[in-house]
Amino acid sequence: MMVGETSGEVVQPADSGPSLSQLQSDKSSRRLEQIAGLRARGIGDHVDLPQLVVCGDQSAGKSSVLEGITGLPFPRQDGVCTKFATEIILQHSEGPRSIVAIILPSSSRAEASKSKLEAYKKVLGNFNELPIAIAEVGTLMGIRGFPDVESGPAFAEDVLRIEVSGQTGLYLTVVDLPGLIGVANEEQTDDDVHTVQRLVESYVKSARTIVLAVVQATNDIANQRIIQISRRFDKAGERTVGIITKPDLINVGTEKRIALLAKNEDTTKLRLGFFLVKNPTPSEMELGGIKPEQRQRDETKYFDSPPWKEQALNMDRVGIISLRTYLQSLLDKHIERELPKVRGEIRDLMREKEREMMALGEERPTIGHLRMYLSRLAMQSHNLTKAALDGNYYDADASFFGRSQNETNPARLRALVHRLNTEFSNYMRNNGQKRKVVNARRHRDSETFEDISGEEDLAKGQVVVDEAEMKAWVKEVYNNSRGRELPGNYNHVLLSELFHVQSSRWQQIAQDHLNDVYDRLEYFLKTSLRHITTDERVLAELQEFTEVPLRRSKQYAEKELESLCEDEKHQPITYNHYYTDNVQNARLDSTRKQIEKAMDEVNTEEWHGKMHISNNSVDAPRLLASLQKRVIVDMDAQACTEALANLSAYYKVAMKTFVDNVCKQVIERHLLRRLAWIFCPEQVAAFKDEDLQRIAAEAPENVEIRRHLRELHKKLDSSLQDLRR
Repeated sequence: MMVGETSGEVVQPADSGPSLSQLQSDKSSRRLEQIAGLRARGIGDHVDLPQLVVCGDQSAGKSSVLEGITGLPFPRQDGVCTKFATEIILQHSEGPRSIVAIILPSSSRAEASKSKLEAYKKVLGNFNELPIAIAEVGTLMGIRGFPDVESGPAFAEDVLRIEVSGQTGLYLTVVDLPGLIGVANEEQTDDDVHTVQRLVESYVKSARTIVLAVVQATNDIANQRIIQISRRFDKAGERTVGIITKPDLINVGTEKRIALLAKNEDTTKLRLGFFLVKNPTPSEMELGGIKPEQRQRDETKYFDSPPWKEQALNMDRVGIISLRTYLQSLLDKHIERELPKVRGEIRDLMREKEREMMALGEERPTIGHLRMYLSRLAMQSHNLTKAALDGNYYDADASFFGRSQNETNPARLRALVHRLNTEFSNYMRNNGQKRKVVNARRHRDSETFEDISGEEDLAKGQVVVDEAEMKAWVKEVYNNSRGRELPGNYNHVLLSELFHVQSSRWQQIAQDHLNDVYDRLEYFLKTSLRHITTDERVLAELQEFTEVPLRRSKQYAEKELESLCEDEKHQPITYNHYYTDNVQNARLDSTRKQIEKAMDEVNTEEWHGKMHISNNSVDAPRLLASLQKRVIVDMDAQACTEALANLSAYYKVAMKTFVDNVCKQVIERHLLRRLAWIFCPEQVAAFKDEDLQRIAAEAPENVEIRRHLRELHKKLDSSLQDLRR
C-alpha cells in the first residue's frame, strides 16, 4: 500500500471478480476458507498462518503488483513510499462488501500507546476512503510527515490491517511492506533503515510466508536486498518468487540481461524462478486505472513486440495473469505442506492455554463458590499439616513430602522437630552449664572455649574451668553463704545459689530452640500454602491470616517457657531417686579416692613400695593406724565437696526434666498441637462474606485473563475442528 494525499483519488475497479477467481482452485478455495476462518477468530495473532508478502526496495512497484494479484486498487503517489506494514485480509461471503481498518500495535510500544492504537477502528464505504484512513493511522502512529506530526520516526513497526469481506472471490491474506532502504539520507535515518529491515525480516522469516520479492528492472539484481534477506530465511528456496517490474524503463540494449534474469539463467537464480510484469503507466492510472483483462492484453502485446520478442521469453512467466495462475498452484502446495504444522501448533497452543487456565486456579464467581474453594484449601492444609506432624509422609501427598538429598526435608515436620529437639537436648547436656569443667591439661593448653568444644556459638556466656577452679568457686560461694551451721555443714541456700548460677544459661538456650522451631513452622506453613494454591493473591491473604494464630502460639509458648524458668529459680526440689543415687555414688567415689591416696602414701613411705599384709594381729592394726594418720579431714573442704557432689547430682536431674518439659510443654503443647488447626474447614465455615471476598475472590485481572483464555481456547478448538474437515 502506498501513502498518498488525503485528497488523492482512488480508482474502484469495474469488476474484479474474474481476476480474483483465477487465484483459487476448488481445492485451495476450501483450504483458504479454513485459513480465513482461523484468521477471523484471531488465531493468526498466535500461530503463523499461510500468507503472501509483497516486499522489495522502495519504489520497486510493489503496490502495482499487489493490485494486479488481488484486483483491489491501492492509493499511490510518485515519490511517496509505504510507511508501515499493511495486511489485506480478503474473506469471501455472500453479503454486502465491508471494509474495516484497524491497527495492530508493535509489541515494543508502551501500554498507553498500545491502547490508543488498539482503539482505532474505521469502517470504509469504499476504497476511495482508504487515503483518509491511511492519514489517520499515520498520525496515530506518530510517523513524521503525516498531518499534525512534524517530528518522529519515518516508519513504524505497527501494522494496518484492512479486512475486506463480501463477494471478493477468494479467501486470502496479502501483506504490503515498506520498501527496503539502501542508504540513509536526510529524510530517512539509520534508525529508519534498521526499522524497515527488522519489519521485513519479521515477516520473511516465517515458514508460512510466501515471499513475492519485487525487484525493479532498472536496478542491478546484485543490489536488491530482498533477494539476500529471502535467501537467509528461505534457504531451501521453497517460498520465494521473484517478480521483475518496470521493464519499460530500462535503457535500450539491456533487455537481454533482464531476459536472462526472467528466464532464471542469470548469475542470480531462485529455485522458484522469476516473473516479468509491466506496471500500468502513470497516464493509464490518471485516466481511471486499467482493468485486469486490458492489463493482460497490454502486457502480451508489449512482450510480443521488439526488442522483447527476440529474447525468447517463456510466456508462462510473463504478465500478471501468469503470475496469478502460478501462485494458485504454489499456494495449493504451500498450504497442504504447512497445514499439518498449523494443526500441530494449534494443539500445542491449546494445551498451553489449558495449563495457564489451570494455573489460575478454580473459578469462583459467587460467595458459595468462594466458601467451597476456601474449604477445600483448608482441608488440604489441615491434612498436610496433620500428616507432617504424624509422620505419614506418603499417605497425604507424596510429592509434597519428597525426599531431600542433603538434609531433612522441611516438609517432614515430625522428623525435623525430632532432630531439633535432639540437638537441643545434646547441647543442654554438653554445654548448658554456666561453668564447664575440663581436665587441667586441656584447660591449660586451650586459649578459647572454641578450641575445646569445636563449636563457635557454644562460648556465649559460658566459663571453662578445671576441677581446682571449680572447687575454688564453690568454696567462695560457700564462704559467702555461711549461716549458723556448724563446721562441716553448709547452708541450705548454698545449693540453690550454685544451681541458679549453673542453670542461668538455660532460658536463653531454650528460647533459641523455641525460635528455631518457630521459624521452621513458619516456613512449613508458607510452603504448604504455596503447595495447595498458585493464586498469588490468595496465597498472600492466607499467609497473612495464618501469621496471627502462629504468633499467638509462640506467645503462649514463651509464656510457658518463662514459667518453667521461673520454677528453676526457686529452692531446688526433686523426688527423683537418681538424685540420691548420684549423691551416694559421689560420696563413695570421694571416700574411695581418699583411701587410695592414703594407701599409696603408706606403701611408699612405710612399706617402701613392697606392702605385704598378713592376716594377723600385727599387720592389720599397723595399716589402720597408718591410714588414720594420713586421712585428715578439713571440715570446710568436706562441706564444699558435699555441696559440689549435690550440685552435680541435682543439675543432671533438673536438666533432664527441664529439657523434657521444654520439648513437651513448650514445643509440643503450644506450637505443634495447635498447628493443624491454624487453617482448617471449621474456620472457613465461620468466615463472613466480606472475609471470603477479601481472602479468596479472584483478582479482576485474573477474571479477565480467564475469560480471554477460555475464549481463545474455544476458538482454537473450533479452528482445529475446521482443519480436520
